[in-house]
Amino acid sequence: MAITRITTHVLDVARGKPAGNMLVHLEHRESPGEWRLLASARTDGDGRCNKLEPESGAALVAGLYRISFDTAGYFARMEVETLYPIVQITFSVRKGEAHFHIPLLLSPYGYTTYRGS
Repeated sequence: MAITRITTHVLDVARGKPAGNMLVHLEHRESPGEWRLLASARTDGDGRCNKLEPESGAALVAGLYRISFDTAGYFARMEVETLYPIVQITFSVRKGEAHFHIPLLLSPYGYTTYRGS
């Protein structure tokens, strides 16, 4: 079974609202210290990126992936300072897993994540 999709959503818990229009990058680790950009997108009005996948349409494979969130750009638009200008979540995908949902709960001075469904 191939990995069919990786999704995310961002909730601004300080405002109690989705974090829309945030730039998000998905990368795959090719070798230690070397990451390859697979996709870039912006969260929609509901704070979601429903399908992060390579623009080439290439299949996703087992391995290490990283989602980077441009929190500095998001908070700058609201004229709010943040301690974390970029939040990066690295996660492991094993063979046989098909869908990953990686949410981000965010505030200017803290964040958390979990494996969603």
